[in-house]
Amino acid sequence: MHPFADFKLDVETFISDLNILIEINHKTISTLLALPEKTYANFVRPFDLMEEELELLFTPLSHINAVKNSEISQKVYADTLPILTDYSTFIGQNLDIYEAFKAVKANEYDHLNLEQRRILDLNILHFELAGAHLDESSKQRLAEINLRKSVLTNDFSQNVLNATNAYEKIITDEADIKGIPESDLENARFEEEGATKYRFTLQMPSYIAYMTYGSNRTVREELYRAYTTRAPQNGAIIDELMALRQESAKLLGFENYAEYSLASKMAPNTASVLKFLYELVEASRVQGMRELDELRSVAPSIDLQSYDTAYYGEILKKAQYDIDEEEYRPYFEQHSVMEGMFTFLNELFGLRFVRQEIELWDEKAAVYDIYEDENLTARVYFDLEARKDKRGGAWMHNFQTHCEDTQGCTHLSSAFVVCNFPPSSQTSPSLLRHDDVVTLFHEMGHTLHHLLSRVKEHGVSGVNGVEWDAVEFPSQFLENFAYEPKVLKLFAKHYESGEVLDDEMIAKLIRAKNFQSAMFMLRQLEFSLFDFELHSKLYQGEEIQNLLDRVRAKTSLIKPPAYNKFQNGFSHIFSGGYSAGYYSYKWAEVLSADAYYAIVDEGIFGSDLARQYKEIVLAKGGSQSMQELFVEMMGRECESKNLLRLNGIE
Repeated sequence: MHPFADFKLDVETFISDLNILIEINHKTISTLLALPEKTYANFVRPFDLMEEELELLFTPLSHINAVKNSEISQKVYADTLPILTDYSTFIGQNLDIYEAFKAVKANEYDHLNLEQRRILDLNILHFELAGAHLDESSKQRLAEINLRKSVLTNDFSQNVLNATNAYEKIITDEADIKGIPESDLENARFEEEGATKYRFTLQMPSYIAYMTYGSNRTVREELYRAYTTRAPQNGAIIDELMALRQESAKLLGFENYAEYSLASKMAPNTASVLKFLYELVEASRVQGMRELDELRSVAPSIDLQSYDTAYYGEILKKAQYDIDEEEYRPYFEQHSVMEGMFTFLNELFGLRFVRQEIELWDEKAAVYDIYEDENLTARVYFDLEARKDKRGGAWMHNFQTHCEDTQGCTHLSSAFVVCNFPPSSQTSPSLLRHDDVVTLFHEMGHTLHHLLSRVKEHGVSGVNGVEWDAVEFPSQFLENFAYEPKVLKLFAKHYESGEVLDDEMIAKLIRAKNFQSAMFMLRQLEFSLFDFELHSKLYQGEEIQNLLDRVRAKTSLIKPPAYNKFQNGFSHIFSGGYSAGYYSYKWAEVLSADAYYAIVDEGIFGSDLARQYKEIVLAKGGSQSMQELFVEMMGRECESKNLLRLNGIE
């Protein structure tokens, strides 16, 4: 068994360390290509494992740049991008490696196991999508495009972070903070010149607090305007990025970037994605209109705008369901939620989490080793609280991958779970909204998908090799359990009295789960359709806003203000991995809803299907198509009716 890699990062020597490793990899590739007879064992596996070495070196830097962002981390990270892009272009376009993979497939395919066949098939596809088969001038142009894209996506992300950090709204009038929960005010309150003031920012916990509870409509609009007009310079980046994406797709023989994107996904073609999304719009729109009418009934004297929906939604939710989000937060103290989630995962999958005393990048971060039947299985790092030098949002980032090396030694897996929950202080704990609990379960679903892999081949172990439109299946599957009464009772305990959340409060939470779910569904579909249509042909400048407006005409029940430039902050598709793939959230939710209800119907704990899910979907990682794994687990094809049931849409 190979021990876990230490989490260490020396930014001073990082560039030289990276260059040394890449030089070693180039020599290894030359040696492999010189082999007179190439086989899976002597060529493919050593080649596949080189990726792990690179990940072990680079992941700590990309992680620190996201969670402890500084001028030095920004600079070093930006300096690594051209080096890595150059290297990945060299690999992806290498005709000799491509031909070697095809030769191994021709000679050995019938004698290989499923994992090994999948490695060959995915690599050959990857080489073709990288342009290994193209002429030299096309390859050269693709290399230039890839380099420029890496710079642009990094700049996009950094611009959003800088704009988020640059804004603050100082409130001095106590009337303007009336109705905002004390737990949020505690993080906003400060003393200056003998007066008590309140600072609200565009960091998620702070922004959401004012938009949900802040009674001053003018302040809400001011915050909303600041949030939806962040990083205007990203408009030019989007134009250039879209032109480069379309050009690269054409060079590779695709009609557009959306087609290129689908070549490695579950969805069969662009028409099927658009049909799927528009059918959901159709199914959700009538109920969405009803939900909007209910919302308007709470605010009859105003023309309801985008910056009003969270505030009046909270009032309506309290009226309809007698539910006050704030009443719940004392029951969702962060450490209690974590311990309860560990207990749940022990009951469901037989996992035991043991905290390790290891110094990390921040005193609030923590690391746990995971045991299965007393066997050490994996390691997970948690960094859950918001702070200024940290990118917004929540994510899982894989670090090490479960695999077997060329000596037959097993390497264990590790990953990071990052969230932006309300920060704890010496005087107050971090009290979560139930939405935060759902987010934690969601990211943990991704994490287990990576950590519980039993696959020996690195390139298809854990989340590696999983189709992008199936990646969200395990995360959405797990988040659904954050609403189950028997799961909630494991951790929903009042942080002062220890009292467990009672049945009536749990029932209210479940009733309110699908509050405005059709409006939320339409919002997600707006993002998905905008992304997919944007990548279906070349749009530039005002055409991009016009496209978004056309999509909103079908999906958006309240027309956003003209100044709303949502696209300039849409990091998922302009600096994340979701370009022409945002639809994946809904595509995967069909799988997750179906599997979830099947396990709930078996009683959750002690469910045979839950064990099947662990042994098939989680343990087999990307070694087979998710379509095949789903059918193997359920004994049937996926049924889409449960998606609408899960969202309470009739």
